Amino acid sequence: MKTDDLVSLLAAHAAPVPQNAVGRRFAVALGWSLPAAVLLLVVVLGLRADLAQAAGKLMFWIKPGFAAGLALAALLAAERLARPGMRLGRVWAGLATPVLALWLLAAVVLLDAAPAQRAQLVFGDTWKSCPVNIAFISLPLLAATLWAIKGLAPTRLALAGASAGLLAGALGALVYALHCPESTAPFMAVWYLLGIAIPTLAGALLGPRLLRW
Repeated sequence: MKTDDLVSLLAAHAAPVPQNAVGRRFAVALGWSLPAAVLLLVVVLGLRADLAQAAGKLMFWIKPGFAAGLALAALLAAERLARPGMRLGRVWAGLATPVLALWLLAAVVLLDAAPAQRAQLVFGDTWKSCPVNIAFISLPLLAATLWAIKGLAPTRLALAGASAGLLAGALGALVYALHCPESTAPFMAVWYLLGIAIPTLAGALLGPRLLRW
């Protein structure tokens, strides 16, 4: 059989792709993994003891606001990279904006603080455990996002895996905010980003191995 004939035969029996298949697959993946991450947090780490009181302060909402903004941009990136030949385009700006905004806020806070207070603002009391905890909470999310992309048609496997890890890490940071006692921008600008970077790097390394067609 000639190649053209084979292509025509395959095309004739090809089923149409369901509308919004990419979005539906991610919805399924996040629909179970996000509650799983919350459950993991509650069982292993527990909720912040003063969560109700902390939620009444503006600084508390910077953590979920930053994480949610980064997660939204990461979702857009992952959805694009799950399709063959797609480039990120303006999504890069969406990814950079929450990070740059957090760094800017952290710089303002540090410049306004007394020199003796700056180390505490950066390190807090939980800098050693924060990145590890975020990465840990991200595990079910990373498995789910990689599964979502695996079932689609990525061609830039390392970048697609990194986007899956970034989405998992950002959502993991969002969930971890329910436990984290820290509330300063300099702390988040270092240790939250490091915690998000761990699943991002893991996704980039796993992508070429797990996301092949």
